[in-house]
Amino acid sequence: MSGLEYGSGLPDAEDAKVPQRTQKEQPRIENDCSHAIIGAAVEVQRVLGVGLLESAYAAAMQIELAERGLAFQREVPVRASYKGIALGEAYRADFVVERSVILELKAVEAFHDLHRAQLLSYLRLAGLKLGLLINFHAFPVVKGIHRIVNKL
Repeated sequence: MSGLEYGSGLPDAEDAKVPQRTQKEQPRIENDCSHAIIGAAVEVQRVLGVGLLESAYAAAMQIELAERGLAFQREVPVRASYKGIALGEAYRADFVVERSVILELKAVEAFHDLHRAQLLSYLRLAGLKLGLLINFHAFPVVKGIHRIVNKL
């Protein structure tokens, strides 16, 4: 398996200024982050309403995530490999927030199994545990949020 490709480059382990998080601490941090992400989605829908294209919600989410001080990248290439051979870019995740949560945005009538499978694929290839699938067509938006967990 391969991971994410980050344009800005990630710091090396020797550059890290904070100690490694224990497995017990990691879920708490991902949950704290997901709470802030959901808050951002609520604010985006409060301001924009429903009925717009996904691209409008994505642009607004970028602003809201930044205002909340969350580190994120948008349109992140997710690379794949097979038996150690690089297959190249398999997907593009809408957002990766705090290097731990993949955020996939939709503006559709209803989620389908395909949407969940898509996000789970992103998580598996990226080696991440938590993804949020957010449907801005649902009102209120919190009814259109699904947590997808990759058990690795």
